[in-house]
Amino acid sequence: MKNQTIMNKILKQTFILLTFHLIVISCNSNNNFQIEEGDLLFQNTGTGETATAIKDVSATSFSKNYSHIGMAMQEDDQWFVLEAIPKKGICKTPLLAFLNRNKNKINKSKTTVARLERYYQAYISEAIAYGMARINTPYDEIFLWDDDSYYCSELVYKMFSSQDLPKESIPFLTHPMTFKDSTGNLMPSWDRYYETRNQPIPEGIEGTNPNLMASSPHLKFVHDYENE
Repeated sequence: MKNQTIMNKILKQTFILLTFHLIVISCNSNNNFQIEEGDLLFQNTGTGETATAIKDVSATSFSKNYSHIGMAMQEDDQWFVLEAIPKKGICKTPLLAFLNRNKNKINKSKTTVARLERYYQAYISEAIAYGMARINTPYDEIFLWDDDSYYCSELVYKMFSSQDLPKESIPFLTHPMTFKDSTGNLMPSWDRYYETRNQPIPEGIEGTNPNLMASSPHLKFVHDYENE
């Protein structure tokens, strides 16, 4: 009887401690996160050949898993993501549809949100206007910089580079693109990608990508939908 009483006391204390920890975790979680116009949504779009190929050649020491980026915007009290995606080109996607595009095994969106530092907030509305003016512009599946189509990170970059900002003040970098692996050999997936499109591989052409953008010192990551 005495042992049973001790056991009940221990179980009660354990229950209290577990309840306390759950409350602490709940209070510290970011469930109260509120998205803002101009927030950048970085997304891991999964394990498809193209998405994997993008991540393989664009990983940085800071960021390795992003293959897509879009910008949050609000219209008529509804939230959207302004983005450039294959088949649709530049479009305005409902936020929920964007988040549902790719999820992990526990049904959490593989999407992380970053916010530009205060200096760039004054440029957000014009950045969004730049993208909105190009709705339905084709997606740039060749990843060229100087044509009439856009890939995802090119669109976000040009939302700011088109404004009255000195080049050194643009919040993102560009660099020569590569489609080679760490040994300097052309990746077979990229070889197939460009062969099916009957296009030369733009090795060394200036460009950008989501992982490079995520490494910008002008960004602060404010929310991870996968861990909420």
